[in-house]
Amino acid sequence: MTNTGVVLMPDAGPLITLAYADALDVLLKPGWRIEITDMVYHELTHNQTPSSSKIAAWVAENGIQISATGTFARYEQTLRTLGTSVAAKANLGELAIQESINKIALLHPTITSIIIFEDRRIARTSFFLPTHCQKVSTRAFLLFLEEKNLITSASEIERRAINGGRQFSQIIFPPS
Repeated sequence: MTNTGVVLMPDAGPLITLAYADALDVLLKPGWRIEITDMVYHELTHNQTPSSSKIAAWVAENGIQISATGTFARYEQTLRTLGTSVAAKANLGELAIQESINKIALLHPTITSIIIFEDRRIARTSFFLPTHCQKVSTRAFLLFLEEKNLITSASEIERRAINGGRQFSQIIFPPS
């Protein structure tokens, strides 16, 4: 990892939404490095869903980095020792993202981390952000890409996600 630049770190929701819209490639448009935590990747691909194979194929085709976290390691250990009935996954994706952005902030303080999310828990102020880290909703990210002329229409991607069967999050964060 270099000491400058931007790392885009999507939560599960945006990846699912963009997969439903057949628009995962919009994440590549700014030219930033993309990192998905192992916990989020597991949440997205461990069960067969309408988006799981699209996301797995996109990650493989684009060489997207899956970052290892202690959160996922502890989850897997709990699965092995106690079984699936005890190994709850609630909030683990967010915890893994928090762990990864803290690690980036400590090891590479000049790198900017951008978290893309659809979950209201991440929008809350209790989701701590280290220096050089921002959180944006899927909708705000698409509007940013449209404003920078990197995509033609944010609303077209939203329409495609909805037509594909995804409830598109109404969160716009940060608010305009």
